Amino acid sequence: MIDPDSPDFVASFARGLSVVRAFGAEAPRQTLSEVADRTGLTRAAARRFLLTLEALGYARSDGKHFELTPMVLELGFSYLSSLDMTEAIQPWLRRVSDTLGESCSAAVLDGIDIIYVARAAARHRILAISLNVGARLPAWCTSMGQVLLANLPPARRNMLLRDVSFEPRTPHSLSDMKSLGDRLALVRDQGYAIADQELELGLRSIAVPLHDRSGVVVAAMNVSAQAARVSVEMLEGEYLPVLLDAARQFEATERVRG
Repeated sequence: MIDPDSPDFVASFARGLSVVRAFGAEAPRQTLSEVADRTGLTRAAARRFLLTLEALGYARSDGKHFELTPMVLELGFSYLSSLDMTEAIQPWLRRVSDTLGESCSAAVLDGIDIIYVARAAARHRILAISLNVGARLPAWCTSMGQVLLANLPPARRNMLLRDVSFEPRTPHSLSDMKSLGDRLALVRDQGYAIADQELELGLRSIAVPLHDRSGVVVAAMNVSAQAARVSVEMLEGEYLPVLLDAARQFEATERVRG
């Protein structure tokens, strides 16, 4: 990062960006004097920047007040479009983790396994199982795996499930194809999955799907918690709304990136 005193630092460009940043929810429309006060620029400098933004279509004026136009969003869209999904989802995982105080992850399906592609670990929680990015787990006994399997086309799902061995991970693991089929039907109907100590004793998790712009489920997002602290009722009543809200906002961002 260069220093503002460097000859490579374009001060006029920085001042122009300060004019854009001067607008916000608390001040969407401002006079020339207000912009000058908020940016520390002279009225003459603020006027030149505002008129330039207006000429480029990023701002408009009624003769007294200035406001930004929707075109200014293109500046952010360029950044969003440069991110892949795993980078783009990370802020939402962190937001969920910070809100709930639990670890939040995203995974995709790879055969009959899930692969963790992004993760925001809880700052003060420690689980026995290691779930870093790149970790692979059986889909049939995990909440994210059940979400992903449930949303596959039936023919694809049936083909994959032929390879499930149903080797129990815990006494709570699903034990046969019928019980898994019933679970996946429930997950499809309710729009989320709960794995209650099916992967590891003492571990509960809840997952929701993540859709692409065409509505196809491409990934899943979950929160995991210690069963001693968090009941199934808490997962559904308190954790699920936070997950669903983050998923909706992420999907809206992805539509923008497209």
